[in-house]
Amino acid sequence: MHHLNVSKSISRRPLPALPAPNPVPEHQPIHPGSGRPGFRKRFASALAALAVLLTKAKALIFLLPKLKLLTTFGSMLVSIAAYGLLFGLPFAAGLVLLLLLHEIGHVIQLRREGIKASAPMFIPFLGAVISAKSMGKDAAAEARVGLAGPVLGTVASLVPLAIWLLTGSDFWRALAYIGFVLNLFNLLPVVPLDGGRAMAALSPAVWLVGLAGLVVLAILYPSPIVFLILLFGGMESWRRWKLRATPEGRSYYAIPARTRLLVGTTYLGLAAALSIGVAETFLSRGL
Repeated sequence: MHHLNVSKSISRRPLPALPAPNPVPEHQPIHPGSGRPGFRKRFASALAALAVLLTKAKALIFLLPKLKLLTTFGSMLVSIAAYGLLFGLPFAAGLVLLLLLHEIGHVIQLRREGIKASAPMFIPFLGAVISAKSMGKDAAAEARVGLAGPVLGTVASLVPLAIWLLTGSDFWRALAYIGFVLNLFNLLPVVPLDGGRAMAALSPAVWLVGLAGLVVLAILYPSPIVFLILLFGGMESWRRWKLRATPEGRSYYAIPARTRLLVGTTYLGLAAALSIGVAETFLSRGL
């Protein structure tokens, strides 16, 4: 065959001798630590795992603000679903949006006072809340924070009012009405309502008048919300009343007369505007 002839011709030229290969043992010799990675490999693996963990932790840190926003939007959706059972989803969405803008007013003013405030948290059938370490350095700052919510809430309620005046739709009229009512209710001079915080810059004695008015309201219009405000408002008013004579209390409530006048004028003007808004958007439903 042809390939045999080729092999013969090649074999005529002597090949250089090659060193004999070492015999490959059937099994590798056993060394101490066999079957386990060395210290360097284990240390490198641990560092790699730590780096991955730190990378994920860093990602979580950057994600925290988004998680807070998700909490806000999640509680908004729950509230919309809850209010939707009573009023329908479109009206519930508008109501929750008005509540959001009211609370954003507080957040904006708190940050202007140099105080970090949380994002709003919604509680179905109770409204919305924000948390902060304090309401300001003195009663004037607390009054500004308290009034900022109803101010922005009132401005927000003007939007459905304008749409109602343009379209004549009772849907927008009802939404404007509920916005005016909520902001007017928050102006009751009882802590922890916004009106009670505004009264901190005028006279803590006004809280007693507000509590008396709230008792009358609870008798005429019994409501779990009114009873809760009456309970917590009474406790907070008593606590503050006892602290008013302390050095810290006197310093906190030492407000210039000009500031008191400005707060009082803003409070009364806002209450009057909201009262007019409630009266103009009220729609009587006959049986």
